[in-house]
Amino acid sequence: MPRKILVLAHTGREDAIRAAVHTCTELQESGLVPVLLSSDVESIREAVRLGVVPPLRSAPETLGLDCPLSEVSLGVVLGGDGSVLRAAELVRDSGLPLLAVNLGHVGFLAESERTDLSRTVEAVVARDYSVEERMAIDVRVFQGEELVARTWALNEASVEKSNRERMLEVVTAVDGSPISTYGCDGVVMATPTGSTAYAFSAGGPVVWPEVQAMLMVPISAHALFAKPLVVSPDSVLTVEVLPRTNEPGVLWCDGRRTIDLPLGSRVEVTRSPQPVRIARLSRTPFTERLVRKFNLPTKGWRGPITAQDRAEAAARESRSGSRRPAADPSSVRGVSVVEPHHLAPRPGVVPPATAAMPVIPRDAREDGSPE
Repeated sequence: MPRKILVLAHTGREDAIRAAVHTCTELQESGLVPVLLSSDVESIREAVRLGVVPPLRSAPETLGLDCPLSEVSLGVVLGGDGSVLRAAELVRDSGLPLLAVNLGHVGFLAESERTDLSRTVEAVVARDYSVEERMAIDVRVFQGEELVARTWALNEASVEKSNRERMLEVVTAVDGSPISTYGCDGVVMATPTGSTAYAFSAGGPVVWPEVQAMLMVPISAHALFAKPLVVSPDSVLTVEVLPRTNEPGVLWCDGRRTIDLPLGSRVEVTRSPQPVRIARLSRTPFTERLVRKFNLPTKGWRGPITAQDRAEAAARESRSGSRRPAADPSSVRGVSVVEPHHLAPRPGVVPPATAAMPVIPRDAREDGSPE
């Protein structure tokens, strides 16, 4: 039975429709079966009718009609990070891995660019990819003691003010202990994956994806202590909307799911036991991805010290040490031993050079005569 590949595209854009048709064509030529959402099938049919794209060799299968999600082996997402977040909503419960091709701007979740689309399809056909799990968060909303809403997020859950004219008054807590109360535009609670999204724009730190942690980042807080917090993945982050300014809030999860927060509402965020699975074509370090996406300057970096360099340095030190009777590390060329300042000998205090000043008697000063 041929493998089935779910192709998810932002079909509101012409370049995404072209990329979807290109992907489906190459999958069909390689003996794989492309599967599309019914809305994407209609968008492609309309584009073919208008002459925007050529027709496919054969009609793709439609998810939910011709093919259940359980029969799909991989999802290919064509778009930016927003498209990946939409796709994660669809496939998270099934555990289907997603491979993203960036058609947007930054695209931190994307594995390849539009120019590498053919190479990406080749990797899909050859199963030349690995799958990593990205931490997600569970979000619960309470009013009093009553649980009124529950959702999740891959990037972040943000508690924000609902009206532009006023600040939102909140109290934040970690593991049931209050941290601070302040007025602000909002508070972002993010995963490591979301640390390069909304939390980054709010001044939060960049957290490597393999780090297990959660972030709490205030947005434009009117407070002396309003620093980003990085906590354990097993912690509970809490934000409660206070009635001081009579200003309700609103909860946004990944910028897609929203819940109104009346006064007194409390939002709790915990680590989700169900991650999102992301497919990778290469094990490129996150550091390189960060530098490339933000176009960071790295001029002056001479490269890491290689294992060969370390071995040669160790050999030189060994040869130098064997020629000396004493095993004092400070005697090895190129190695200096730095002692703590409080253990170093104190320098001698040398009094400043001064010259004796002449003393003029008082009587001499009064009559102006010399001494």
